[in-house]
Amino acid sequence: MAQLQENNTTGKGGKKRAKKKFFHLDMTPMVDLAFLLLTFFMLTTTFSKLQTMELHMPLDPKGPIDEAPIAGKNALTVILGEQNEVYYYFGFAGDKPAVVKTDFSATGIRKVLVSEKIKSNRKMVVLIKAMKKSRYSNLVDLLDEIKITDTKKYALVDLDKTDKDLLASL
Repeated sequence: MAQLQENNTTGKGGKKRAKKKFFHLDMTPMVDLAFLLLTFFMLTTTFSKLQTMELHMPLDPKGPIDEAPIAGKNALTVILGEQNEVYYYFGFAGDKPAVVKTDFSATGIRKVLVSEKIKSNRKMVVLIKAMKKSRYSNLVDLLDEIKITDTKKYALVDLDKTDKDLLASL
């Protein structure tokens, strides 16, 4: 702990001087307490686990394809535009479907993903296509919406010429 030490020397020439008092503080108990607290908080804290989303990447196009193609009535195509735009249509681009422009709000793409048309069809697959100049954050936002709405089947697909022609006709 703390100690108070007195120096009893009289100094030069035998003159009496005031006694000097030295103070010494022992820091060992405080260091022990600091390490005890540090160890306690390190052992009792819970670390948050990273939340991940499982993505199934497409197969090698040279290899055999086991699955049958998707029927037009079971496809919802979502296209990510260049400036935070979201377009969607049901079916395939070759069938000239009605393209609808929406956004990432709660009344936008989320409302489409939770609609009765999507939830009642167990074979419905959401095809996600992104333009070259679309933002990566928009793709992440769309994947978050898919996770929030508990959509089971979705795929990341390349934007082809028929999709580009369909969007150009808007």
